[in-house]
Amino acid sequence: MSNRIITISREFGSGGRTIGRMAAQKLGIPCYDQELIEKIAQESGIVKTYVEEKSENIEGGWLSFAVGRDYYGHSLQDDLFRAQTKVIRELAEKESCVIIGRCSDYILRDFDNVLTVFIHASMEKRAERIVTQYGETEKDPVARLKEKDKKRKAYYQLYTDRQWGETENYHIALDSGALGLDRCAEVIASLY
Repeated sequence: MSNRIITISREFGSGGRTIGRMAAQKLGIPCYDQELIEKIAQESGIVKTYVEEKSENIEGGWLSFAVGRDYYGHSLQDDLFRAQTKVIRELAEKESCVIIGRCSDYILRDFDNVLTVFIHASMEKRAERIVTQYGETEKDPVARLKEKDKKRKAYYQLYTDRQWGETENYHIALDSGALGLDRCAEVIASLY
């Protein structure tokens, strides 16, 4: 396969989605993030709002996840992950692109020409970003960050049996708080 893929995993509030879009724009290739939600919903027949809410996290932690399984240990969340896997693999086979989140680094681990990236930043930088960029003011920003990261971590570990954010899972980790979004996008594009 000659397609080249970049996967962007990220801490909430680190700007990973924006960095992925910027890198894709620099490279002239598509970036899939919200677009994945539409494709996964179409592929699976699962309601789009459920896909939006559950395609990167487990609500309520492990206990609520375990309770939602049928007699055979199967859940709607599992169906969603299978559909997500199918869509991500099909996109990687179809064209060069940037894929944001959704365990794409793991899903494409056996593909050639995949650059896996993890974007992180200090808690202070991320809290500042979610307040200024996303308008998050209802909840303490640090508590919101911890909650969102905890859900992503649990989801990633459940479906990959790996630790989210561990450097050995990625080719490169970038601190967007220290480097800035533009520089991170430039580094990623230069490695493409």
